[in-house]
Amino acid sequence: MAACVPRMIGARIGHVLIGHVIAGFVITGSLIAASPLLRPGATPAAGAEQASSAAQVIAQAQSGRADVPRVELAARLKAAGLQATLDYAVMRDNAARELKGRPDGVGAVSATELMAADDAIGRQIAILQGTAQPHGTLAEIAQLPGRPQIAGLRIVYLNPLGAPADANRWRNILAHQTEGPPGSARASALAQAANPTKRGVTLWVETDGTAYWATSESVIPTHGDGANRNDNKFIDNSKTFHAIVKTNTIGVEFIGNYPDVAKPVTSQQMQAWLRLVPFLQERYGIAAESIYAHNWIDYKDSRYCEGCELAQAARQLAYRPSDRTGAPR
Repeated sequence: MAACVPRMIGARIGHVLIGHVIAGFVITGSLIAASPLLRPGATPAAGAEQASSAAQVIAQAQSGRADVPRVELAARLKAAGLQATLDYAVMRDNAARELKGRPDGVGAVSATELMAADDAIGRQIAILQGTAQPHGTLAEIAQLPGRPQIAGLRIVYLNPLGAPADANRWRNILAHQTEGPPGSARASALAQAANPTKRGVTLWVETDGTAYWATSESVIPTHGDGANRNDNKFIDNSKTFHAIVKTNTIGVEFIGNYPDVAKPVTSQQMQAWLRLVPFLQERYGIAAESIYAHNWIDYKDSRYCEGCELAQAARQLAYRPSDRTGAPR
């Protein structure tokens, strides 16, 4: 899945490649057309003006945000009357992709997918114009495809989410810490996106609290050591021994304990974690007692307890995911 890494793949207006940057990542798309999309009778100058206006709308939506749903960007363009631009056509295609859990520019878009995107774009326009209410509860937000926006969390979706029913059957959450230096989460997440099943995790969290969703939620990265701990040092391992494994456990990696492995996570990382965990619990129906530290289930570095502070804090939230009717379990 090297294609998950954002890449420029060739839609042009004149000599300008269509692409927009969000948090250092380029939104791209490919279209058969290689010339401006102009209304009948419109002049090239008018097309260039529309393209400039589209770029401004996108830049304004991106400002101060880690990532912006492509459905929202397409909706803002259409609401501004810019649906005849190539920018909108590219964004509409990428909106269709994100609703199916595919990164920008990856895979052809079917007519059925475009219809679903148009429906989502229309609903988003109604939200922007105040004639429809956005999804308000975490239970609702957690079931959304694409790039769900989690209150209080800066998150970049290198790989958007599909339908929850299509995800792997995650039953546990595992907190990891790595000796990567501060600032390396993005690079680690990009490397994971390029090779999703390699040693690593689904989500990476930077020291500033920015989370990166690196892989499809249906892909199983290689993490953990088979739950080989059975000494009951931290928890009762009779329930975890060889049971909390990569195939049923979604991993979250926290960057930054280098060169001091005993260095705790930053306050920003802890805040991000406590926003992220309830979302994961809601999306996959995971109970608080199914959140683990890596050191609890595997024999790890004896110099510190990897993930222990994180897992303890998450369990202390005692968050109870709702059932699919929206009622608390």
